[in-house]
Amino acid sequence: KGYRQKESLFMMNFDLLENQQMIKEMVKEFAEREIAPNASQWDREEKFPMETVQKAADLGLLGMAVPEEYGGPEVGYVAMAIAVEEIGRYDGSFGLTVASHNCLCTGHILYAANHEQKKKYLPRLCSGTLGAWGLTEPNSGSDASGMKTSAKKVGDKWIINGSKVFITQGTVGDICVVLANTEPAKKQKGITAFILEKGMKGFSSSPIHHKLGVRSSDTAELVFDEVEVPDENRLGEINHGFLDTLQVLDKGRITIGALGVGIARGAMEEAARYANERVQFGKSLGKFQAIQWMIADMATEIDAARLMVHRCASMADQGKRHTTESAMAKLFASETAMRAATKAVQIHGGYGYTAEYPVERYYRDAKLLEIGEGTSEVQRLVIARNILT
Repeated sequence: KGYRQKESLFMMNFDLLENQQMIKEMVKEFAEREIAPNASQWDREEKFPMETVQKAADLGLLGMAVPEEYGGPEVGYVAMAIAVEEIGRYDGSFGLTVASHNCLCTGHILYAANHEQKKKYLPRLCSGTLGAWGLTEPNSGSDASGMKTSAKKVGDKWIINGSKVFITQGTVGDICVVLANTEPAKKQKGITAFILEKGMKGFSSSPIHHKLGVRSSDTAELVFDEVEVPDENRLGEINHGFLDTLQVLDKGRITIGALGVGIARGAMEEAARYANERVQFGKSLGKFQAIQWMIADMATEIDAARLMVHRCASMADQGKRHTTESAMAKLFASETAMRAATKAVQIHGGYGYTAEYPVERYYRDAKLLEIGEGTSEVQRLVIARNILT
């Protein structure tokens, strides 16, 4: 009896809170009504669904961690992960839009901005104005600290020159957080963040088309040609931008992990449906052990990935450090999505290689998750570094 009492102290409750369950049901209904019927067409036409994104904003999905004081519902990162998974189940592109908007541009401002900046920008970002986040450059991907974009102080302004590439919401976003070198000799400790707005003289963007996947997510190149930015638009302390970025990415990896869970779940559910309907050798594919084992492996990995994502999301909600946990969740969930999508295509056979079924889109979309917001290799470096030091 004494052992059972002691054991109960370590039991964990994995049930969703009431408000989290309500968000899950609300987003599921929204995704099934507004996203699922249109996702294939958006993908085919490379169309960014602005009207549907505004509907998501009206539901409070574009500022989920933002306090009510600044126009958000502040429902937390577990709720955000739940929402992104439900959307990602049907469309990786739309899921990426919600994930990146919440955790990158909005997340950086929420983390590093002063009160006046938060009052100016966060209500807009919560109500449907989209945000972009400029870190990656043509010659600096994983080596983000090797960026060439520069910002020089002239009087009470900064002059920014350079370019960014593969920037999500780069052409549709009106607000953009940009990282620039302010003291190149200091490398990581010489980078500063700035808030730019569309329409600033010398600030331009151009879309990147013909991507492998997430085709209806907006991806762009940004160019800065003598862009004048007032010092009041500097985000955080001078030369502290890269250190702040590491904190921003920790939370961004929560939602990318959640997106991986959503895509993997979509692939599995579509594969299970097809396996029950497709008849070969006189019985449904689902009666064959080889197919059953594929489905079982997919379901097990998806469940594990979701638990990992929710763990680090819960840590974020509690204000705990979660660098290693986020890297683990993002790594495992993104690779789970790729494995699940691959198996789903295999189960569909030749039909899985066509656009007739959504699994080929899941397969294309899943690949980005092993690259964006830190490649799988970078995640392994982060995990190993934190264990070995």
